[in-house]
Amino acid sequence: MTSLRVADSFLVANGKVRGLDLHRRRFTASCEEVAGIDAGAFFDDQVKRLPGFGRWFPRFELDAEGKLSVQLRPAPPQGGRIRVVVHDGPDPRTQPLVKGPDLAALGDLKAQANKAFGADEVLLTDPDGTVVEAAYSAVLWWEDDTLCVPPAERAYLPSVTAELVRRIAASEEVDVAERARTASDLAATEVWLVNALHGIRPVEAWAHDPIDPLPFTRSKAWQQTLLDSAATL
Repeated sequence: MTSLRVADSFLVANGKVRGLDLHRRRFTASCEEVAGIDAGAFFDDQVKRLPGFGRWFPRFELDAEGKLSVQLRPAPPQGGRIRVVVHDGPDPRTQPLVKGPDLAALGDLKAQANKAFGADEVLLTDPDGTVVEAAYSAVLWWEDDTLCVPPAERAYLPSVTAELVRRIAASEEVDVAERARTASDLAATEVWLVNALHGIRPVEAWAHDPIDPLPFTRSKAWQQTLLDSAATL
């Protein structure tokens, strides 16, 4: 069993961060919920200590003993198009609405998928087959000119990057809809996996099968808008 009760990570690139207020809100709300700890002052103090140069992927943590800490980690390279596989076994998540306790189990799931299929990510579904999220990413997709997300009543982690993308949609007057879809429903559509490290990554293949032809993707322009939203610490 992991001792990690809450975690939150975000990309710091030359002293700039996307959605820092949203990361703060998610981390502090989770610390309060699971341990009754007010982590706001700690978060603010540690943010001031983050480097103003280079690429970093710090992880703010709350452990089982109630200790708050930060791992200052170099950021991995930014990824592009990705291959995904659908997880067909038991759901490994124990606390889907809290980032932290399930990270190790989800990491194992990704490693297994990479070994078996060369996959970069794993889609998780509800018992009825509805796609809810990926191991380390939120799932968004397009149906005509509508940006779609899983239904809010399903159990999945509130994603900071997905919220930022929805804000871009609002500014561009793009409709956003909650829709229940299975992986087979999404096989021929434009699907994005989004997270704080990589931003937007379009899906180019499912398991062993590449999407041919690839659907037209809006991802490049949206990724640039997302990158431009980063603010100085």
